[in-house]
Amino acid sequence: MTEMLFPDDIARAAALLREGALVAFPTETVYGLGADATNDRAVAGVFAAKGRPSFNPLIVHVTDLRSARAIAVFDDTALMLAQAFWPGALTLVLPLRPEAGIAPLVSAGLPTIALRVPDHPLAMALLRACGKPIAAPSANPSGRISPTTAAHVAAGLNGKIAAILDGGPCPVGLESTIVSPQPSPSLLRPGGLPIDAIEALLGAPLEQRKDSETLNAPGQLASHYAPKASLRLNANRCAKEELLLGFGPVEADLNLSPSGNLIEAAANLFSHLHQLDTMNKPIAVSPIPQTGLGRAINDRLRRAAAPRGT
Repeated sequence: MTEMLFPDDIARAAALLREGALVAFPTETVYGLGADATNDRAVAGVFAAKGRPSFNPLIVHVTDLRSARAIAVFDDTALMLAQAFWPGALTLVLPLRPEAGIAPLVSAGLPTIALRVPDHPLAMALLRACGKPIAAPSANPSGRISPTTAAHVAAGLNGKIAAILDGGPCPVGLESTIVSPQPSPSLLRPGGLPIDAIEALLGAPLEQRKDSETLNAPGQLASHYAPKASLRLNANRCAKEELLLGFGPVEADLNLSPSGNLIEAAANLFSHLHQLDTMNKPIAVSPIPQTGLGRAINDRLRRAAAPRGT
C-alpha cells in the first residue's frame, strides 16, 4: 500500500526519494510523481508506475536558478524568463549539461532538459530536504486526467508508489507552460502561466511549434489528459445521455466557472473531469474562450478528446 504523508512528514518523504522510491507531492500546478532525477532506477520506476512512453521527457524540479544553471545552459532569453517567472508555472527546455548527472531517461535521450522552480511551500521544502533535483511528471497513469488532490493521486497510483505527500488542492490546477528559448522563443505547451505574460516580457509573440513524432517536452502527445469516457467539445447543449461540463452562466452537471472566470476554470478543470469520469457517461464541454488561460484549458481539452491509441 502507498503511505500517506502530511506536511510534518517532509523528512520522511525526502528520505524515501533519496532511497530511490517514488513520492507524489503537490505543486502549485498539479501533483507531481517525484523521483531522484540522478537515479536511473528511480526514474525508470516513474515510467513503470505511470505506464508512460519512454520517449516522453520528464520535467525536473529544482530549488532555484543557481541549481538550474548547474544542469542546463541558459542564454540571455532563458535567464530573463527564469528571473521573471521563477518560482512559478513556467518550464524551460534548455541544452542539458552532459556533466549534470541527470539520468538519461529523464530527457528521453535528448540533448535538452525541461526545468522549473515550483511555487509551492511543500514542494520547495521537499526539494531542499531531499538535496537532489526531482524529476516529476503529473502523478497519474499516463494519458489520464492530471491530479490536483492527493485523493486523485491515490485513485490512480495507490499501491504503485511509495508515498503521497498530501498538501491539499493545487491552487493553479493546470500544468506549467513550457517554452523553449532557443534558437528563438517557442511555445511547446500552454499552461498555468498565461502566454500573454511571457509575450509581454519578450516584446514579441512566441513561435508556435506543432506536435510531431519527436517530443522534446512533456504534454505533447496528441491524446493526453484523457478521461475514460468520450469527450465532445464546444457543446452549446448536450444530448440526453451526456453529462455537461459547463463554463459561464449555463445549467450543467458541473461548471468550471459559472461567472466565466478563466483562473477559476483552470483550477477546476481536472478535478471536475475526475468527478464526471466516475459517472460512466459521455461528457460534453461548453465552449471556452481562446484567450489567456483559456488557450491552455482548450489545449488540454483537445488532447483529452483526441482519438485514443490502442
